[in-house]
Amino acid sequence: MANIDQLSAARIAAGVAAGEFSATEVAKASLDAIEARDEKVQAFLQVSSDLALAAAAETDRLRAAGEKLGPLAGVPVAFKDNMHLVGTRTTCASKMLENYESTFTATCVQRMLDAGATPMGKANMDEFAFGSSTESSAFHRTNNPWDTERVPGGSSGGSAAAVAAGEVTISLGSDTGGSIRQPASLCGVVGMKPTYGAVSRYGVVAFGSSLDQVGPFGRSVEDVALAMNALTAAGRDPYDSTSQPCAVDFLEHLEDPVEGMRVGVVPALMEAAGLTTEVRAAVEGAAKALENAGAELVEVDLPNIKSAIAAYYVIAPCEAFSNLARFDGVRYGYQEEGCLSLAEQTSKSRAHGFGEEAKRRQMLGAYLLSSGVYDKYYYPAQQVRTLITQDYKRAYEQCDVILMPASPRTAFKFGEMSDPTQMYASDMFTISNNIAGNGGISVPLGLGAESHLPVSVQLQGPAFSDRKLLRFARAVEKSFSARGAVAPEFAGKGGELS
Repeated sequence: MANIDQLSAARIAAGVAAGEFSATEVAKASLDAIEARDEKVQAFLQVSSDLALAAAAETDRLRAAGEKLGPLAGVPVAFKDNMHLVGTRTTCASKMLENYESTFTATCVQRMLDAGATPMGKANMDEFAFGSSTESSAFHRTNNPWDTERVPGGSSGGSAAAVAAGEVTISLGSDTGGSIRQPASLCGVVGMKPTYGAVSRYGVVAFGSSLDQVGPFGRSVEDVALAMNALTAAGRDPYDSTSQPCAVDFLEHLEDPVEGMRVGVVPALMEAAGLTTEVRAAVEGAAKALENAGAELVEVDLPNIKSAIAAYYVIAPCEAFSNLARFDGVRYGYQEEGCLSLAEQTSKSRAHGFGEEAKRRQMLGAYLLSSGVYDKYYYPAQQVRTLITQDYKRAYEQCDVILMPASPRTAFKFGEMSDPTQMYASDMFTISNNIAGNGGISVPLGLGAESHLPVSVQLQGPAFSDRKLLRFARAVEKSFSARGAVAPEFAGKGGELS
């Protein structure tokens, strides 16, 4: 029988539906792979064995009863640990929430379960999603499966690594400034940030409410499209005021040609400081492949994108400060003992419950929202946001999608980015998309000639054109033989379907 890491989501669902193997067998194979591989990868904060086996048994019961199975029947899925799931802890990789038990299930998680997915557990992340390397987790770092001395990216590093190590088939992450696309790029898997509002965020612990978006990781564009179907099929979520109806079949036009369509390229971005030679070569190779597939390359300009990082690091910390103010050590979360007053308890609980990066961003947000500073920085940042959004709108009048890097470089070593501003630059090609609210996807192109590590490209598209974005991503994927693969060190280790 095949190993679990050799099977796509569609193949698993079809095999379960046909009785070729049971959902329980798939769940046990995934648990076996996690046991064999995760000691080195450390992608998980919690493995939900009991939930996985119970969900798989229910899928098998439905099949035995002749019931119609969901499109993700039996597919092993991991969830970033900022997503609530009853029966698990939701810690956001923070000491502040170390023992917090989920009291409800996030809509995005429930929709995956409703589609038949098997919940394998909670994936590690940067604390409260503050980071680009998963080094700021309060519990342990996650290692890149392609080189365990290097970072997997972040903040959804555990979600990306779990897929890259073949422990699960699909995972969910959240993307506030690149936290799906950047780790997908560094781990050599497909990662999609849908349009803002396309996927409900109800039950996902908020970082930057005007920027956050939930999206899937997979080892193929098809698997990501299947996950998008599950996440959006039920339509708008009334529990999320930003949720919009976009229940289309993301598989419907996946294999359609891109001939006659237009791909925007931004020459100025290809000269950006910090962009490595092999990433530049990957973007140029993807452009050539799309041109060979019949697409027309069009030069477009995003003149204000250079200000995206500056605007983001005003807007995001302000929203983070507001969202994390609820963690006061009184209602829930870490509580300092032996305090003589409520003020002392709140102060010490927050000082000792949050890690360094979480405190840095909240303090920055507090400063930026203070009297006399707000007008100087916050208003101009919002004005820049409008300019960037307008730039994209004008660019999309000339093209269907825009091609650019996902990350400026391949995975870097732990501790290499000691300066926070260096780390912030890791998202230089992704942040503008969150500011504008458009969709984006990272597609792996194999290994870099110099680093021998995964390199990827990013495709961005107008708001609610996510199906078209997947179509272009599939065209790129078909042009390169080395797609999202399991890292060789972990391929086939545990996870045999008996």
